Amino acid sequence: MPVSIVTGATGGIGRWVALGLARAGHVVVIVARDRQRGDATLDWITTHMASAQVELLIVDLSSLVATRHAGKLIAERYSTIQVLVNNAGVFCTRREETAEGHELVIAVNHLSPFLLARELVPSLRSAAEKGTSARIVNIGSSTSDHAGIDPFDLEGKRRWGMIRSYAQSKLALTMTTLSWARRLREVGVMANVVHPGTVATGLVRAAGPIGLAWRAMAPFLLTPEQGADTPLHVALSSEFSTITGAYIKKRQVVRPNRRVRNALLMEQVWLSTEMLAGR
Repeated sequence: MPVSIVTGATGGIGRWVALGLARAGHVVVIVARDRQRGDATLDWITTHMASAQVELLIVDLSSLVATRHAGKLIAERYSTIQVLVNNAGVFCTRREETAEGHELVIAVNHLSPFLLARELVPSLRSAAEKGTSARIVNIGSSTSDHAGIDPFDLEGKRRWGMIRSYAQSKLALTMTTLSWARRLREVGVMANVVHPGTVATGLVRAAGPIGLAWRAMAPFLLTPEQGADTPLHVALSSEFSTITGAYIKKRQVVRPNRRVRNALLMEQVWLSTEMLAGR
C-alpha cells in the first residue's frame, strides 16, 4: 500500500487531507503534537472509514531536534513513501522563541517542513524509482504572494511583525520547495506548494481584536473540507504526477511571488535555511 505522511492533521484541512489519502488507499501517518487530539483524529477518520490504516506519531514540530528524529524514525519504518504533506503551521501575534532558541513561526512553518523533506527524500526517491508517484505537497499561503524576504534575517531578529513573519515564513517555504523541485526533478520526486484558499481553521487563536475579527470572518470562508480539495488533488491526481516546482490555487498552477525568479535570492534562502536547520 502507498504511504503518506501528513503534519498538522489534528484539525483544519489537515485531517480532511489525511482522510482523503486514507480513502485513496494509503497508509497515513499523522504527525501531531498532542496525543489526545491525535487519538481523537484517528477515531474521527475511522468513523468515516472503518478500514482506514492510520498511524499516529507524536512530535513537537517546533523542535528541530524532534523533527529530525521523527523524520529518521519514519524513514526507518517506511523505505518507500509516496506523499509528504507539510500542513502544520502557526501564526503568532508576538515574537516567541522555541526551547532551542529559534523564532517560533519560522521554525514550524518553514524549518520543520524542510527538515522532514530532507530526512524523507530517500524514501520518496525509492517510490519514484519503483515507478510510483512521489510527491512533496507543502501548504503555502497567499500572504506570501507579495511578501518580502530577508535571507539573512529569516528569524526576524532585526525586524519582526505578526503578518510579516508569517508571510516571510510562507515565502521561504515556497522558495525552498521550488528549490527541492529543481534538485529532485531528475529522480522523479515532485515538489509543489498549494494555497488551499482562505479557510476557517484554528490557525489564528489570538485573543482581542485579531482573534475576534478572524472568528467573525469564519462563516464567509471555506470550510476545512473545501480547503482540503486542492492539496488532495495535487497529492493524488494523475495531472500532478509530472508537474513539479509549481504554486497552485484552486487546482490551477499560478504565478508565485516574483522573488522566486531571483536565482541568487533563492540560493541565499536555501543556504540560510540549511544553516538554521543544521545537519
